[in-house]
Amino acid sequence: MTTGKSRPSCFTAYPLEDYSAHRDDIQRALQRVLERGHYILGSEVATFEQEFASFVGVAHSIGVANGTDAIELLLRALEINGGSSVAVPSQTAVASVSAIVRAGATPLFVDVDPVTFTMLPESLDQAIHSPVGTQLKAVLAVHLYGHPAEMDELRGLCDGHNLILLEDCAQSHGAMYHGKSVGSIGRGASFSFYPTKNLGAVGDGGAVTTNDSALADKVRWLRQYGWRERYISDFDGINSRLDELQAAILRVKLPFLIPNNKRRRSLAAIYEEGLSDLPPIQMPVSRPCREHAYHLYVIRVKQRDALMKYLTSRGIPTARHYPAAVHQQPGYAALAQRSPPLPNTEALVPEILSLPLHPYLTREAVKYTIDAIRDFFS
Repeated sequence: MTTGKSRPSCFTAYPLEDYSAHRDDIQRALQRVLERGHYILGSEVATFEQEFASFVGVAHSIGVANGTDAIELLLRALEINGGSSVAVPSQTAVASVSAIVRAGATPLFVDVDPVTFTMLPESLDQAIHSPVGTQLKAVLAVHLYGHPAEMDELRGLCDGHNLILLEDCAQSHGAMYHGKSVGSIGRGASFSFYPTKNLGAVGDGGAVTTNDSALADKVRWLRQYGWRERYISDFDGINSRLDELQAAILRVKLPFLIPNNKRRRSLAAIYEEGLSDLPPIQMPVSRPCREHAYHLYVIRVKQRDALMKYLTSRGIPTARHYPAAVHQQPGYAALAQRSPPLPNTEALVPEILSLPLHPYLTREAVKYTIDAIRDFFS
C-alpha cells in the first residue's frame, strides 16, 4: 500500500456543518419563537406540517417527537397491536422494530435485496405463507440508506392478502419512486428529523404523513394524550409533540433539501466513477425510476474490517450501519425463531461499510477517500 495524498481538513461533522450553513436564519427563527411565547403545538409546528405535507405530496403531516414515535403512533392509530404481526426487514435501524413492539404488535423479520438492502418481496411472500403469516396485519417498508423499496411489488402482495402497507422514511427524505415522493405511497409513513438525517433538527423530531384524513386525526389525538377535546382523553394516548423550536429550525432547512440531495447524488457519482472498476467492492445502486436520497453511502466489501481500519489510519471517518441486524441483537433474538430464513441479511452484515457523504463534503475529500481505498487494494 502507498501513503497516498495528504489528508484534506474537510471531514467535519455533518450536523455542525448543516447548522453553520443556516446559522443566521436559525438564530432568527429561534428568536421569533422565544419572543412569541407559545412553545407547544403553536404556529411553527402547524406551518411546518403544511409545508412538509406539500413537499411530500400528501394531504396531512403530523409533527411528533421522533421517528420511533411516528411508527408507533401509526400502528396504534390503525389498531395494530396485541395478536398482530408487522413484517419488517431485520436490516434496519433498531427503531423500526422497537416501535412495533411498543405499539403492542410483534415484528416478523423478512430478508432484504442483496443489492439495494431494502425489503425483498420474495421473502415477504414467504413470510405471508409461513405458519405465523395469518397474524400479519401490516408491512413496514424501510427505504434504507435512501433507496426506495420495491413498492409496486410490495403493494401487490399487500393488496392480495389484505395487509396495510406503511413506509419508514427516516433515511429517505426527498427520495422518489416512479415520480412519487416516498412517504406518499403507503397508507401512512413515518419520518425522523434526527440531526444526522437529510432533513435534520437540532435534537429529536419526527412526522407522520398520510392521505387518510381519519388516520391523520387519530394520530393527532394520540400524540397528545388521546385528546380530541383538551383535558379529555378519548383514547389511551401518549405525549409525543414536535417542539416549536425544532419546527422553526426545520422550516429554515426544508427549502434546501432538494439541492442538498442533488449534491449528495453528485458526490455519489464521483464515488461510482472512482471505485466501480474495483471487483472487491459492491457499489450502491439506484434502480430505474428511483431517485436515491443517499442518506448514507454504503459499499459492500468482504475485507470490510481491514479496510475500515486502514481508512481510519488515513483520517477518513467510516461507520457500520449496522454492526448487527436486529434479529442478531440480544433484545430481539427470540423473534428470529418465528421468522423465515434471512440469508441475504446475514451475509451482508459483516461486509457493509459507510463512506463519508453529506452535502457539505468537498469533492477533494471524496477523491481522497477513493485514493485511499485504491491504495488499500493495490
